[in-house]
Amino acid sequence: MNQNKNIAVLGAGKMGLGITQLFASKGYPVKVIYVFDDKKRGNALDILKTNLSVLCENNVIKEQDISDILGRITFTEDMEEAAKSADIIFECILEDLKVKQDYFATLDKLCPENTILASNTSAISITEIAEKAVHKERIIGTHYWNPAYLIPLVEVIKTKYVSDETVKATCKLLEDAGKKPVVVKKDVPGFLANRMQHALFREALSIVENGIADPSDVDDAIKYGFGMRLGVSAPMEVMDMGGLDLTYSIHQYLFPHLEDSHEPLKYLTDKMNKGELGFKTGKGLQEWSSDKIEQTQKNLTEGLIKVAKALDRL
Repeated sequence: MNQNKNIAVLGAGKMGLGITQLFASKGYPVKVIYVFDDKKRGNALDILKTNLSVLCENNVIKEQDISDILGRITFTEDMEEAAKSADIIFECILEDLKVKQDYFATLDKLCPENTILASNTSAISITEIAEKAVHKERIIGTHYWNPAYLIPLVEVIKTKYVSDETVKATCKLLEDAGKKPVVVKKDVPGFLANRMQHALFREALSIVENGIADPSDVDDAIKYGFGMRLGVSAPMEVMDMGGLDLTYSIHQYLFPHLEDSHEPLKYLTDKMNKGELGFKTGKGLQEWSSDKIEQTQKNLTEGLIKVAKALDRL
């Protein structure tokens, strides 16, 4: 049991509850701090029970583990009380810079000086989030990937203020919880993984926009091609395996033909303007019935469990 650290999570949305479930599953006591309309958006305990039941059905945990995990989780609206005992607080609230700055400034006043304050933002500069706080050296980015209890990666983002001690302690905690932290040395837009992911998204949309392939074939080319390899051998390894001279030759020929737009592509903008937003409207880049949506979400969760098991990352 990992009971030497007290975890607090600010916000009970999807990411907040995912992080909560992760640490509680690893034996840590976790205190969830309700903010805004968290209590109205859904019963947090029911969501956690559903997530854990899926893991149980897929033989990741045992049925008796569920009550033990839930027993390590408490909920409160008293941020001051939660802040006093927390060794680290993971912030998972709405993506609004001013709101985050105000919360971090408040937490900075409430918490002991050795408490680490971590933001799970996927888009906002961590350095800017820290601006209103006094003890900026203990504020850091920890960008989890959804679902947080299944995807091992956590991007640990340094600011221009953060101390080496904060970085080391954060990485150590994440490793102890079974995560794979990667340190992002510069606080840049998109951090690390989203920069690569959205470069891929841009090229995928460009291929469809230019009539090179249909959306489903674009997805299949990744799912049944290099996407299978990425979890085992990623770009830097692949380039070294093939030889940098080969990579150079391909890049010299191919790069002039790749999408390099600095604005969202017209194809995406046109879809958005027509109200074709994907799952939420039943149509986006593809058609989505309610049954197909449900099955796709189920496939994602169960597929991630299978991959994690196969690669020993669960």
